[in-house]
Amino acid sequence: MKLTPVTLGQEWGKLAKYRNIVTFRLSPYELNPFAGTISKGIPNLFRRFTGQIFRVGPPFAIAYLVYDWAEAENARLSRKNPKDYENDK
Repeated sequence: MKLTPVTLGQEWGKLAKYRNIVTFRLSPYELNPFAGTISKGIPNLFRRFTGQIFRVGPPFAIAYLVYDWAEAENARLSRKNPKDYENDK
């Protein structure tokens, strides 16, 4: 027979006793998960974006330019040379 926490006199979330550790809990019914989303979240998003754009943007721009050059070079090298087929009948 397995001993469950209920039979041990404990309940879920309180399965161990800790000394000198203080825990605080909020009820999920008291939380407001979207508090300040518009007033604080959007300006914070803009601030973070402008703070990182100069670190992330240049490598992406260089990678795109290299990719575009490689695609164009591959298309150029894949074309047939019309001069090679001038005398074919």
